[in-house]
Amino acid sequence: MSKSARKSVLPSKPHGYEFQGPPGALILSLGLPLICYLAAFVCNDVSGCPIPSALHPRSLTLAKVKEEAGWPQDGLKGLASLRVSGFVLAYYLLSLVLQAALPGLVQQGVKLRSGARLEYKFNAFSSAMTIILGAAIGTYLNGADFVLWTFIWDNYTQLITINLGIAFALSCFVYYRSFSVKAGNKHNRELAPGGHSGNLIYDWFIGRELNPRITFPVIGTIDIKAFCELRPGMLGYVLLDLAFVAHQYKLYGFVSDSIILITTFQSLYVFDALWMEPAILSTMDITTDGFGFMLAFGDLVWLPFIYSLQARYLAVHPVHLGLSGVAGVLAVQAFGYWIFRSANNEKNRFRTNPKDPRVAHLQYMKTSSGGTLLTSGWWGFCRHPNYLGDWIMAWSYSLPTGISGYVVKHGSPVMMSHGDMIDGEGVISGGPMKQQILQGDARGWGTLITYFYVLYFAVLLIHREMRDEAACKRKYGEDWEKYKEKVRWRLLPGIY
Repeated sequence: MSKSARKSVLPSKPHGYEFQGPPGALILSLGLPLICYLAAFVCNDVSGCPIPSALHPRSLTLAKVKEEAGWPQDGLKGLASLRVSGFVLAYYLLSLVLQAALPGLVQQGVKLRSGARLEYKFNAFSSAMTIILGAAIGTYLNGADFVLWTFIWDNYTQLITINLGIAFALSCFVYYRSFSVKAGNKHNRELAPGGHSGNLIYDWFIGRELNPRITFPVIGTIDIKAFCELRPGMLGYVLLDLAFVAHQYKLYGFVSDSIILITTFQSLYVFDALWMEPAILSTMDITTDGFGFMLAFGDLVWLPFIYSLQARYLAVHPVHLGLSGVAGVLAVQAFGYWIFRSANNEKNRFRTNPKDPRVAHLQYMKTSSGGTLLTSGWWGFCRHPNYLGDWIMAWSYSLPTGISGYVVKHGSPVMMSHGDMIDGEGVISGGPMKQQILQGDARGWGTLITYFYVLYFAVLLIHREMRDEAACKRKYGEDWEKYKEKVRWRLLPGIY
């Protein structure tokens, strides 16, 4: 293979390991799915959030944990369902059909090492709105009993399982297929800078091929990474939230201001990303990372099921914020969103058209590689202002849950009508008996679940920022050091 041909497939500089190499990749591949299941079982509508045994470890037994967690009677087999798998696969197929059938903007991506550019079709927003419109009609006709909402609530753990299975299957498929990438191929396939270490576990996890694509009959060519990035999982995130809203209404006969806030914020976040879909072309996920289990699992499982934990909690234990509480949470969300969207728009506009009047005034420095680095505006304020805004918004997703935690009291002798309240606590009808949702000893302990997103997101963004820094150092060399002298702070001026 000639040097020029090899350059079109492999990066010119060694990348090195991330996530502590193969051991870290293995731990994350096994541990993160377990966290998804743990959150589903430890915070539930059977016994509480967290389960009572977690608060009294001396009385903890395996049999009691299974009972309190709502563990399936048929064991591990109960975590999966062919019926649920069929409906989820139909949802993925519908997403593929909508991408192919609906009109969309066709745009070229960034230049590859070969000098070529891949084409992308963008219509994620209209595709999502088509599905949401169908759900809206179904809800109008059937209310909270619309089959989509009850299906999601009743099959929550099975939904985790099938999406995990899809992520695993996709990771194996693209890993195996990546070995067919040849230099000078007509489809402009390339290997990712960090995905060809030679270690099977690590390369499978991190992603070996940069932009794997597959061609279906009738549907056409689909970029697997771009499809997973903004379609099934992102919309699934909103659908989960809406199912939790419907469940709260079904239980109590009202929808609390807290769950309305969270669902609105998270829907805004998702639909904003879908509307601004072309902006993904400049993200590290598209330009640098290969597609492996890390992205497949993150897009299809972790994002929808972990990011929606707060709404799932509120579906069982409503929190009423009042006018002042709503105003406070809105202020946090608005501030974070302003930073996040302003910074991303500024970067995207400058990269698309530096002469755009909205960004023409910005200062920048030229690099020896031919690129430009902004040194004023949001990107002169710190090196990753979009991450700062993202993290501030994360707080508005958890604050509406308050000081969280609850226990489920079964067989309450209080005879009340469906959806009544006692001192702000819910009483749910259960045939001739009642079950009452109280905070009790669990108050505060639920924050480990409802505020997990804030902690996790901070770790994620700092790690992503460190990866960005390392990637920019490799790309720009000495120019990056000069840039750091001009823009000193990573995330928060004066602190970090």
